[in-house]
Amino acid sequence: MKYMLMIQASQAHYDAMNGKDSGKVRWSEADLKAMFQFMGDLNNDLAESGELVDAQGLSEPAQTRVVSLGEDGVPSVVDGPYGETKEVLCGYWVLECASLDRATEIAKRVLECPVPEGAGNGPVTIRSIPDSAPCDV
Repeated sequence: MKYMLMIQASQAHYDAMNGKDSGKVRWSEADLKAMFQFMGDLNNDLAESGELVDAQGLSEPAQTRVVSLGEDGVPSVVDGPYGETKEVLCGYWVLECASLDRATEIAKRVLECPVPEGAGNGPVTIRSIPDSAPCDV
């Protein structure tokens, strides 16, 4: 079964990682290196076990664009970040796992990622990916 593990962050988290004053704990170069090393090791382990389908970190909300239909049916394009959105998807893994329990074990490992004290870590959301879409019945 395939599962998607998702982590979230806010623009303030991205700012803190980039050394900007965001009211959050600032990340040092050593903090960033430790995080990237951890994530690289995790991805390598998942690739070696054959469970990794895809994994990506996503750009900050300030580089986001939302396209939606307005009430008049005309597409509307809005740039981010958005004050009403506190947290957005910042990274994900698509995994092929034997069970939800195994996906949960991996999610717990994600929470072991080193972060500066006070920065917080998690949560990780797990969603199953059906083998066929409901409309394929």
